[in-house]
Amino acid sequence: MIASMTSKGQVTVPAEARRRLGLHAGSKVDFIINEMDHLEMIPVADSVRELKGSVPKPSRPLSLEEMDEAIAEGARQ
Repeated sequence: MIASMTSKGQVTVPAEARRRLGLHAGSKVDFIINEMDHLEMIPVADSVRELKGSVPKPSRPLSLEEMDEAIAEGARQ
């Protein structure tokens, strides 16, 4: 995705990036320059409620035991 910068330093975030990051008018983003001098744009959530729907619901409810097993498996990897 390529965007052009205006003379005022403004850039329009491409629609696909806005969609994938869940950005809309009024969204806040954090800009980080990494060690390779690449700019990273990270959405900032104002509250935990904004994260709702970012992870799909499981096909069935999981027991605490199943959650613990999944966490342990993730830690092993």
